[in-house]
Amino acid sequence: MTKGRFISLEGGEGTGKSTQVKALASALETKGYKVNVTREPGGTPGAEVIRDLLLSGADEKWHMRTEALLFAAARAEHCAKLIRPALDRGEWVISDRFIDSSRAYQTGGDQLTDREIMALHEVGSGALMPDRTFVLDLPEAVAAKRAEARDRGDSDRIGGRDSAYHRSVMQRFRQFAADEPDRIRLIDASQAVEPITELLLQNLGDMMA
Repeated sequence: MTKGRFISLEGGEGTGKSTQVKALASALETKGYKVNVTREPGGTPGAEVIRDLLLSGADEKWHMRTEALLFAAARAEHCAKLIRPALDRGEWVISDRFIDSSRAYQTGGDQLTDREIMALHEVGSGALMPDRTFVLDLPEAVAAKRAEARDRGDSDRIGGRDSAYHRSVMQRFRQFAADEPDRIRLIDASQAVEPITELLLQNLGDMMA
């Protein structure tokens, strides 16, 4: 059986992840691959319930450690019920966010470390990591404008955090790409949709041989 592949797309708000997840899945399907498109938090019925808990309400609704535990719980369900079974069947999985979002969004202050986030991932999801992760990168002003147009003044409790928070999140994503170049590829998301999708495919060439 052909080995399944796990791909995640990451980045800050308004960088075009959802658009590229769909475009990449379509491109891979035309090449004959069975592709499962999913998202985090969410992807399974149980994880979608946790998504609603996490993203609705005021920012102060959850303590950061509680938030981290809820994300880890949703991810554990996602891995057990969708991602691992699909990979075991030899299929591809493309997820709009995965563990690197928790690392970027929930660390950086004085409450949680990257080591602690990864320890939760080890317990909940057996430390499953994507075969390749794409971080879509945009200048801050462009990303903010796109996110505003998308949300129309109704952002979720995490997306609605201030610009300094989102700036630090994107800085952490860039650092992950610098630290793990074999797995994580930084992608210029200021181009049109089609060239970005083609660039993603090029960066998956070693997995499609």
